[in-house]
Amino acid sequence: MASRLFSETALSGRTALVTGGAKGIGAEIVRVLSDAGASVTFIDRNLSEGQELAAQTGGSFVQGDLLDTDWIGSALGEIGHLDFLINNVGVDQHAFFTQTNEADWDRLIGINLKSVFATCHAAIPSMQARKFGRIINIASEAARQGSKGGSVYAAAKGGVISFTKSLARENARFGITANVICPGPVRTPLLDKAVAEHGGDKLEDAMRSATLLGRLGTPAEVANTVAFFASEEAGFITGEVLGVSGGMGC
Repeated sequence: MASRLFSETALSGRTALVTGGAKGIGAEIVRVLSDAGASVTFIDRNLSEGQELAAQTGGSFVQGDLLDTDWIGSALGEIGHLDFLINNVGVDQHAFFTQTNEADWDRLIGINLKSVFATCHAAIPSMQARKFGRIINIASEAARQGSKGGSVYAAAKGGVISFTKSLARENARFGITANVICPGPVRTPLLDKAVAEHGGDKLEDAMRSATLLGRLGTPAEVANTVAFFASEEAGFITGEVLGVSGGMGC
């Protein structure tokens, strides 16, 4: 269970959409926002995990593959207005760039960047009409520092940063903020899988050593940062990129 940074009513009456919300960081975002009183819908392709989390949190689960963006507009239309849009979905592929091909590029850019375009394109008009919105996009420290064995992923997440800054400039007059969170190495099932497949303890030790604090982060630490950006207390913050990474790259 995530530590509770805000009261049970801090986000009461607000609605949120979280992409990639069935496990890892996304699931913790769903839990933290729900605990703070928001009505949360989350999208994920994993049916059983999504249904289980929805039952635990009282959230609404939409099964869908964000590599295909054609259905996103209609899905958001069914949700109604959104106060908070959290683009958390992400996928990496451990391979040097010359070992990848165009199909890999299309998949990594599609999920990590194009899906962010699609959700924002669908959600922003109603935010503009109501003069309120919080867009919170999850990128990665790889976007700011590069990633050996993850060049296309890093490029796509770098696109998320520049896109979000542009949205902040375009939408400030409508009362909409747009910010980016860049996690470092965070203990998730995805990280555990990467460690098991590509270096074991040696790789995990390298991840720890890359942070000033000498440890891996937790999903709750990222999720609580999302809740802060969604809160009234963050109303004067937009166009920012915040690392939740233990000082990685500092």
